Amino acid sequence: MPTTGGDVLLDHGHDGQVAYLTLSHGGYTIVTMEMRARMAERFAEIDRDSNVRAVVVRSDGKHFTSGGDIAGFMEVDPIDLTDLGQDVTAPARSAKPVVVAVDGYCFGVGLELALSCDIRLATERSEFALPEMNLGMIPGSGGTQRLSRLIGLSRAKYHILTATRIKAQQALDWGLVAELYPDRAALDEGVEKLVGKLIGFSPAALRTGKEVLDRGIDGPLYTGIELERKAYSMLRATQDFAEGVKAFGEKRKPTFTGR
Repeated sequence: MPTTGGDVLLDHGHDGQVAYLTLSHGGYTIVTMEMRARMAERFAEIDRDSNVRAVVVRSDGKHFTSGGDIAGFMEVDPIDLTDLGQDVTAPARSAKPVVVAVDGYCFGVGLELALSCDIRLATERSEFALPEMNLGMIPGSGGTQRLSRLIGLSRAKYHILTATRIKAQQALDWGLVAELYPDRAALDEGVEKLVGKLIGFSPAALRTGKEVLDRGIDGPLYTGIELERKAYSMLRATQDFAEGVKAFGEKRKPTFTGR
């Protein structure tokens, strides 16, 4: 029988400026179809909230997630699977910077979710894998494309086609994660330090920087540079840039509003 239930809990911190999304479904955190849909719903809610400046994705289980609801896929009509990647990839479409905190297993749909986030932090015990080959399947929510862009085509082919796990130190060395921490407590502290820094920046600059990076990487170099140039010119006209320049001259911390 397919697994059901689970939730993606939403709460806020830092005076509402940080949204925390928590995968909640047991120790191994199996991601059900219901949780996939809830992820998209939560991000739609977050994206409408102008007070939110950064997002954190995490899990309350023993592991970030051991993967998806395998049996549940047989309950879904094949034609409906063509839109499978539109739910857990919501972090990539969000205009806000998204940080994911990984502790333990980050397998299957969990890795695809993490790959859709902007910054990945993890513990030293974490392991990453796209093990779909064991089921006679391939990743279906962006895993083949995002992993190859992050760690290179050759490494991605090896790890996807052989369903081999990526250890935490490898993930750090290859740029799959930005930082490693000894345990979950240290990871949580690292996340708080990072989001505290992010919410101090201009929301307009963060939004624009994310978009230029994401759009530019898939095009020719000259296209990316042109996109960057025009985005830079646009930000020159913002109140936040004027505030940043003024604060720099006055040797004080700027107060950014996103305008």
